[in-house]
Amino acid sequence: MKIQGNLVDIPNRKIYAATLEIIDGKISQILEIQPDDSLPFLMPGFIDAHVHVESSMLVPSEFARLAVVHGTVATVSDPHEIANVCGMAGVEYMIENGKQVPFKFYFGAPSCVPATPFETAGGEINAADIESLMARSEIHYLAEMMNWPGTVNRDELVMEKIRISQKYGKPIDGHAPGLTGELAEKYVSAGPSTDHECFTAEEALGKLKLGMKIAIREGSAAKNFEALIDLIDEYPEMIMLCSDDKHPDNLAVSHINELSARAVAKGKDIFKVLRAACLNPIDHYSLNVGQLREGDPADFILVKDLVNFKVLGTHINGEKVAEDGKTLIPSVKNELINNFHTSLKKPEDFQLKAKGSKVRVIEALDGQLITPEISGEIMVKNGLADSNPAEDILKIAVINRYQDAPPAVAFIKNFGLKTGAIASSVGHDSHNILAVGIDGASICRAVNLIIEAKGGVSAVTGDREEILPLPVGGIMSASDGYEVAAAYTRIDRLAKEMGATLNSPFMTLSFMALLVIPDLKLSDKGLFDGQRFTFSEVFLENNQG
Repeated sequence: MKIQGNLVDIPNRKIYAATLEIIDGKISQILEIQPDDSLPFLMPGFIDAHVHVESSMLVPSEFARLAVVHGTVATVSDPHEIANVCGMAGVEYMIENGKQVPFKFYFGAPSCVPATPFETAGGEINAADIESLMARSEIHYLAEMMNWPGTVNRDELVMEKIRISQKYGKPIDGHAPGLTGELAEKYVSAGPSTDHECFTAEEALGKLKLGMKIAIREGSAAKNFEALIDLIDEYPEMIMLCSDDKHPDNLAVSHINELSARAVAKGKDIFKVLRAACLNPIDHYSLNVGQLREGDPADFILVKDLVNFKVLGTHINGEKVAEDGKTLIPSVKNELINNFHTSLKKPEDFQLKAKGSKVRVIEALDGQLITPEISGEIMVKNGLADSNPAEDILKIAVINRYQDAPPAVAFIKNFGLKTGAIASSVGHDSHNILAVGIDGASICRAVNLIIEAKGGVSAVTGDREEILPLPVGGIMSASDGYEVAAAYTRIDRLAKEMGATLNSPFMTLSFMALLVIPDLKLSDKGLFDGQRFTFSEVFLENNQG
């Protein structure tokens, strides 16, 4: 097979017309030809340097079908979401499902399952499991080490996992939001070599100077691109691009191609941008992904221009997997795996006895995972604590989905709902059920829809009920990815009709139980202070009411 195009030679910073000769899935020869401006640009494929495939709500085989349309040929994928639900069986599911399609999934060994002892998870990955995973060729790195206190303080279990990874010569991903100065030095010196959690340029610059690679994240909820992209000017070999978490409606529209286009639009050097988007992950993780060299796997894309990066065709191992905005990867049959064992709830399960009207409130921020702790006034009716919609302070609940237990109830600001409730069993990291609503009855209805389906996202208001079932682990669907994206768009629209003001209310909701990101979160065991790593009281002291 022969392919012609204007070849983008990123390492040598030049573009020239060329013919690729492909034999047995590899580039056998690159021949320079006469210049021809009518040819499309021929470049390496995009790589998402850190993503939880599960957050697309799609199994890997369906994720791949959507991603290749945008020129993505590989992902560095942390399967800790399904591992928190199903343990080692979940990791195995992701590996085997990904093998069914022509796409390059590079999975890591989840380092923190469960993420903390302050929540109920469905699975565990211990040091012996890490050893077993690291011995496998399908596992390429130790996934994000979220236990930064344990890393900094050289906790024996944490260090054992790091030592195992180092023994196999596999890199260690970091996860240290807000860590700077001496704490960052101690963290980096333990072994983590990347971070995707920086939310200021100053924080990222400090980590770069310590030798860390920075993955600039722009997902459906956390958006750090604008704050960090200028770092590519001085540190082009230390920067990667990632989504971390990408909901299906967003994945149906764009992927790393959009970030590349935005960087170029901001005047960034095209070769530096493409180094970050296409090559740096290969070098850091030792990926078997082609870089448009003779002898490489024939992984490349054809794009209309180097401004918008409209993808005309995607090839992986010489096979054309997408063309002119259409996926060429067929859907495959998928088995189901799950862990869902709670019973239907009653409205009174979401009642909270009032100890005054002043409470700690989780402040949800659009485009951020950090949630400051603020104080607020709630309504008190018949001795029970209730939402205060006028101040946009609503009830939030987390329900243990692995066994029957009383829901944890607290309060949150900035969801904006004026009626009803939304709920989801996509709840990082343990994936218990989360719900936000105006009242306990609405929350109960939304939660029960999910329990009946053994996983999904739901919205209820008045006589309307919507649910997108997620029967794989309670966090993914094996249905056609485009159909899932359309269903998600409908339920997202309903949430916004109910008053939700966040850009991605369900994605934001999914992070409200993510205890490893400060400041205030809610687990199935109660309100949690992510700075002090202790539980907090919902009601403030010296409360009158």
